[in-house]
Amino acid sequence: MDLDFSAEPLFSWYVVLLCISGVAMVAIGAVNFGALSIGWRIFNAVAGVGFLGYGIYLGFIFEGGEYLLFFKAFILPGVLIFNFVRSLASRGNTPAPQPFQPAQAPAQPAAAPAQPFQPSEPVQPAPAQQSVPGNQAG
Repeated sequence: MDLDFSAEPLFSWYVVLLCISGVAMVAIGAVNFGALSIGWRIFNAVAGVGFLGYGIYLGFIFEGGEYLLFFKAFILPGVLIFNFVRSLASRGNTPAPQPFQPAQAPAQPAAAPAQPFQPSEPVQPAPAQQSVPGNQAG
């Protein structure tokens, strides 16, 4: 292990913070609180694995020489953790879904009392059909 806080404190803290950031991002991506979309969870997990892998490489495999110091490696986890907390907070502000309740029929208006039919004109009976004798076929 190449961590020596007395000889190379910047390198040692960089490796430790890379690993912490990586573990935090993998945890946020792996645990489904229902706050992040699947795309953001995958992005968190992939970036976390990358940070954790680079931290492990620098801490255990790296044998000296030059290494890349990504200051973005500390900004990105901060932004992603902020996004996670903000989505949790917005999820808490939304009302909980209500259980399904079948729709009720609208109330019928009260029926008016029945009144007898009163035509405006007098009704004439229809003329009765009469049969004429002698017109019968047969």
